[in-house]
Amino acid sequence: MNNIRNIAVVVAGLDEEYQNNIISGINSCARENNINISYFAAFVGMLASKSFDKGEYSIYKLVDFRWFDGAILMSNTINEPEVKAYIAEKVRNAGIPAVVFDCGDYPEFYNISINNTGAMSEVVEHVIKEHGAKVVNYISGPLSNPEAKARYEAFLSVMEENGLPVEEQRVYFGEFRTHDGRLAVEKFAETGLPAPDAVICANDAMALTAITALEKQGYRVPDDVIVTGFDYTYNARNFCPSLTSVRRPLFDAGRTACSVINDILDGREPDKVIHLDAEPVFSESCGCSSEDGDDFVSYKKRAYLRMETTNANISMLNRLTARLAETEDAEEHFDVIEEFIEELGCEKFALCLTEDWQDSYNSTLDITNGTYTSYMTAPLIWDKGERRSLNYFSSSKMFPEPLDNGGNISYFMPLHFRDRCQGYYIITNGDFPITSLLCHTLTMNISNSIENIRKLFHLNRTMEELNRLYVIDPLCNVYNRNGFINIADDVFHECVKERRMIMLTFIDMDGLKSINDNYGHNEGDSAIQRLAGIIRDCCGPEDICARFGGDEFVIFDSHACEGSDHALLRKFDLKIENSNATIKKPYQLSASVGSIIIRADEGGTLYSIIKQADEKMYDIKKERKLARASEKR
Repeated sequence: MNNIRNIAVVVAGLDEEYQNNIISGINSCARENNINISYFAAFVGMLASKSFDKGEYSIYKLVDFRWFDGAILMSNTINEPEVKAYIAEKVRNAGIPAVVFDCGDYPEFYNISINNTGAMSEVVEHVIKEHGAKVVNYISGPLSNPEAKARYEAFLSVMEENGLPVEEQRVYFGEFRTHDGRLAVEKFAETGLPAPDAVICANDAMALTAITALEKQGYRVPDDVIVTGFDYTYNARNFCPSLTSVRRPLFDAGRTACSVINDILDGREPDKVIHLDAEPVFSESCGCSSEDGDDFVSYKKRAYLRMETTNANISMLNRLTARLAETEDAEEHFDVIEEFIEELGCEKFALCLTEDWQDSYNSTLDITNGTYTSYMTAPLIWDKGERRSLNYFSSSKMFPEPLDNGGNISYFMPLHFRDRCQGYYIITNGDFPITSLLCHTLTMNISNSIENIRKLFHLNRTMEELNRLYVIDPLCNVYNRNGFINIADDVFHECVKERRMIMLTFIDMDGLKSINDNYGHNEGDSAIQRLAGIIRDCCGPEDICARFGGDEFVIFDSHACEGSDHALLRKFDLKIENSNATIKKPYQLSASVGSIIIRADEGGTLYSIIKQADEKMYDIKKERKLARASEKR
């Protein structure tokens, strides 16, 4: 990235129009100046889940500001003070210039300030003086947000100047999110207080859903209740009724923020605080006439295009969800995602997962501690139709492959299950994250499907282990009786078809009771393990051996010949002798061995041959006992 400037942008809530307008301004300036922009975006405050929000915040842990020439912090879209402080500290430590919006909390950063106080004061004053409102409710953003605080304080000041009380039950503190307007109206209704004359909202998104909620309760806007917003978004000015709001130069604010960083890097010194004007627009929702909406033809075209795009995105997501649900392993999962990338309309897509994404989770996310592994894996990199992958790359570099030119716009979106970090994906040079209403849904679908693959992976491993435990003797690490029958029976039927010579050997340990009685059961288990090891060593690569009972073992040789029994016995006796000489125990390890060599045919069964070998072994055991008794006499 020689001489190419790179700027990081931290933002929450790409699907809100406020963010969209500022981002559009940043992107416009960046493309004109061949600057690379990397957005690190979270969707927080959407699902009323603290656990989910923690997972979203993981993306801010990823960004390493040392790799960037400057930073634009839309910290006014982030409501958690701890998270904002964490990001600001990372920028300070990187020593790069940074721009914030409407925030005086960080005097070392450059501030693009739009007049919140004056504009909100004019709106509240207008509603009281021009429309005679006496009882006023207020829907606020979080007071941890400087803009929300400034607007709320302006509301309180005007109410006090006009001698109007502000009842606590008539104020609702939301998160600046769309659904907060509906929740606020429902909360106001629960108080049982008379309906207000006006509802002042701290932004348009909340105001529009507040109007819808009021209308569902039977109120007419503005005839029964006045509603106002702030930001004067496209939806606000084309709503019915069109919304009284505050026009803010958000696109210009974004362009200015990017220009400030560029000027600093060019050696110029811009003003530390840059003020942009805002002005109220009084429209139908307060009872004034509407003059500023888009012409009807333009509105219809844009509304239809938005509807058509949304329907296409819904179709794509439904198909993707259905296909992902059918995948049974990681490779198949990544193949399905690849099939749908082109529909996102981007030049490049990278799926980046933590190195241990398939491992069992053993800790939860903490925004101040590590969330990403030192190295990441990129199993899917899609670049203008070509696919490749990267096994490992350093998470500090963020991109699995460096950008080799300027003017690129990249969006980093977090992948997580609840508060557990899985990784992230990057969309480069595609507007899907800021133009689609379903980017958040896409992200959750990919995250959930990754978690499903992880769980399926561990389920299969568990099943394999259960199957292994079902057929493997845990003490001796050879087949148990079930395992032997399952495996050997199939091999036996093959031998019958080919009329092969086979050998069944039955082995019974001598003196186990004496070892247990004199030295304890742990020593008895150790002796059984030693014997099992010797038996394994005596087996050929195609032989099947198993622990058939407590101290009984069986070997199935499916390619026997004349003399196989004597060869096995010589090998067995030698290994027993060497083991006793090497491992000094107060007892001698020994066993009785009986083998049957027979041609497999349809007249016999595996069980019958095992029984013959067992009987032969016991005959040999009896002979050995008689021989030892005779020696003692």
